[in-house]
Amino acid sequence: MHNINLRHPENVMKLSRLGSFHQSKLSFLRSFIREFKYWEFKRDIFELDKNGYGVAVYSVRKNRRVYSLICFSQHINANERSDRVIATKWDAAFVLHDGVPNQNDIERLKQNVPRQEIGRMSSKELALSRANKSVRIFDHVINALSIGNQPDINFLNKVGYLYRTTAVYGSGKFGLADRFRIKDRREICGPFRLEMMLVYLVRQFTFDQINHISKMKNPEQSVKLDKKIARNLGIGNSTGLGMAPFIVNHPTLLHQWIYNREKALKEIRLIKQVSQKEINHFKFCLEKSKKNIDTWYTDSDYQNKKIESLKNDLKKFEEYFLTIDYLSKNNFWNEIYLWIDKHLEEECSEYLISMMMEPYDRIIEPLVKNMSSDEEKYFNIPASRKILDLKEIITSKYKSILKINFKEKRSNTFFWFISKNKEEPRIANRFDEYGSDLEQPLAIARDINQLYQKILKENLSRTVADFLSDNDELRHIIRRIFISEKFQYSEIQDNTISESLVPIDMLRLKLSFFGAQKFDPKSDKWLRICMYQGAPLADEIKNSDDTWIFSSVN
Repeated sequence: MHNINLRHPENVMKLSRLGSFHQSKLSFLRSFIREFKYWEFKRDIFELDKNGYGVAVYSVRKNRRVYSLICFSQHINANERSDRVIATKWDAAFVLHDGVPNQNDIERLKQNVPRQEIGRMSSKELALSRANKSVRIFDHVINALSIGNQPDINFLNKVGYLYRTTAVYGSGKFGLADRFRIKDRREICGPFRLEMMLVYLVRQFTFDQINHISKMKNPEQSVKLDKKIARNLGIGNSTGLGMAPFIVNHPTLLHQWIYNREKALKEIRLIKQVSQKEINHFKFCLEKSKKNIDTWYTDSDYQNKKIESLKNDLKKFEEYFLTIDYLSKNNFWNEIYLWIDKHLEEECSEYLISMMMEPYDRIIEPLVKNMSSDEEKYFNIPASRKILDLKEIITSKYKSILKINFKEKRSNTFFWFISKNKEEPRIANRFDEYGSDLEQPLAIARDINQLYQKILKENLSRTVADFLSDNDELRHIIRRIFISEKFQYSEIQDNTISESLVPIDMLRLKLSFFGAQKFDPKSDKWLRICMYQGAPLADEIKNSDDTWIFSSVN
């Protein structure tokens, strides 16, 4: 039998593979539902006018702990509605408040939350967001409900949501509470728990708002949105380059995400004997998930090719799967994995790896608790180490990066910078545009290459401290190299300034861990997604099971 090891970082950490990741049981919105299903979800205030404009407050409660979402809905003109970060008005704005807001809090936030970046929060506020209607869908649903009909499911499936967020902020931005204030709360110790909570409650607001507007429009005849249809609507999101540097700037956190996914795969491959129940669960999830693929609509040629590859490879896999006598085989999942790795493209390979986790709560749940990282622990550089140590780590951990020839123009095409208007990360062609003197330290492969060439000329017994006294500009890259010594999946093994860079691969990596589905690229630099599609509604979350992610209304 083959040795069963963790997959090698040089294979896993390529952008084309990372950009083929799908949601899994490890994803944050799924673990949020599992962890918060026994909390009390409640609508505390709902003060909207006939057009759905006003204030609403939702709360999540358990024992003495309360989190409240405060929603502000307003009228905006069609020409003011934009998914771009330069927008200044939105259909709705939201803030997650620590505890129960009083009237003074609501009045204070009413003056600030709709203004987003130019407003100011306090340490009572934990996360901030804004969203725009998908106007065609929103109007269609209201028009149908107000005359007593349910909306057209096929039409809804083409979008999958009533609203899409254009940003979700946390951790100290715009006056929000700093992470240190809440990081020890056990119920939110997983990554992005508060952001997942905010988005889930926003989704409930969209249903309540649309039922309210429909009833106000025609009190005698209107009906509520059918729960099955509501369940099949999520929250959309527009995400651009602002998210991409996150996975470069948080190497230990990136490692935790990838490592736990890889550890899950390894432990599943090590299972000696599978049961009929486990196989049936896998088949059930796989079959249901295919309906979601059939309602994955995009105008992107790039993404449609990936979807087509996924569908074709799934057919190949199912033909192969039917030939296996799984109950008589040892290490059945390992045999499955080896076949997948040999015969299928990355898109389907990573899809099936996510699917293999579905029957195994006992493997996944302990890993979910380890998806965070105390990054400050690894920030200090071990200054007493030698240059020889640096050289050995680089040659061991960055073999593929050392093969890149940065003297070639195609290896240096792009540079990352921070936009002046919105202080958001952007990317530009250094040979066509000005501003490369403002380049951000995100070209990790190039910087490692340059450092390596420099230390080849150094006295290898020299200490890192002594070396840094002459080369302070290399501090960021030396820190990363020592981090990679301990954290094997902390580094993208690819060139983030290459001519062939597809930035949305970086976005999709992060969004897959959030639990996003139906990636819809609008260019190679931004995309739309859907979150919580199929998720239980607030009044049914207690009785939900984890297969909701594969739910679909036909």
